Amino acid sequence: MAMNPQAMMKQARKMQAKMEEAQAEAANETVTASAGGGMVTAEVSGDLKVKSITIDPEAVDPEDVEMLQDMITAAVNQGLEDASAMTSERVNAATGGMNIPGLM
Repeated sequence: MAMNPQAMMKQARKMQAKMEEAQAEAANETVTASAGGGMVTAEVSGDLKVKSITIDPEAVDPEDVEMLQDMITAAVNQGLEDASAMTSERVNAATGGMNIPGLM
């Protein structure tokens, strides 16, 4: 039995609104990731913006700046990955797990 095109469009708009609401909610949440045993932490929002980076003073070694750079990079990358996963979970919940091309 074929579905009414108007009903399909209404359902699609409803799903899009739920997805946008889930994305907005996720944008207001943050995840925290760390590297170097917690010496560097990065806080990232659900809209993939780095909110803060915290560096333990003991991690600052003028003789090994490269290690600090690596820890910062690792913490930020992990934070971005975790925030992206959190947002995807929210959107999947809002769309009932439907895989919609072009969306998260």
